[in-house]
Amino acid sequence: MYIPPHFEQPNIEVMQELIRNRPLATLVTLGSDGINANHIPLHLSQTSEPFSVLRGHVARANPIWRDLASEVDTLAIFQGPDAYISPSWYATKQETGKVVPTWNYTVVHAYGSLSIIDDASWIRSQMEALTTHHEAAFPVPWALSDAPEDFTEKLIEAVVGIEIIITRLSGKWKVSQNQPPQNQASVIHGLNASGQSGATAMAELVNAGVKNVP
Repeated sequence: MYIPPHFEQPNIEVMQELIRNRPLATLVTLGSDGINANHIPLHLSQTSEPFSVLRGHVARANPIWRDLASEVDTLAIFQGPDAYISPSWYATKQETGKVVPTWNYTVVHAYGSLSIIDDASWIRSQMEALTTHHEAAFPVPWALSDAPEDFTEKLIEAVVGIEIIITRLSGKWKVSQNQPPQNQASVIHGLNASGQSGATAMAELVNAGVKNVP
């Protein structure tokens, strides 16, 4: 991924937070027919590894776990908030007219070797961890044990576990850092007034970047 220095996200904890908040990964692997991409929620497990571990599961019918170039790293892409940025929002448009549209976004790339784990107890533990994390905010969290055991056993038999020990994290936060202060302020206003999906979250990121400037 191309990352200009001013868009680089060096903070591992910030990248891990995006992964926890936006766990649906685009999982890119290499198989016998070339590059494949699957969309799989992955749970970030805190371990002693440098960048933690990603765990999930795929349908047994999915060829990803049988057709995998194990000598090549897997790439998991996690997409954070994004939004279109209109040039009409820039304060400098009135001064010079030298403005163009762009797209703001945040993204994390996690690299590592993908392991296949065909073990029912491991898969159950992974499902419980994933469910517990995402149900925590609900007034009455659902648990795997709420479903009949014979039902969940059949589901577990139908999937295969996957694990990626992360060896490298790469983050890109394109949130108007390259714009002068007056444009950053007007972008925040434009996003909040636009009503487009993800605009409020992006406005908060732009504002956070402004506040963090030394």
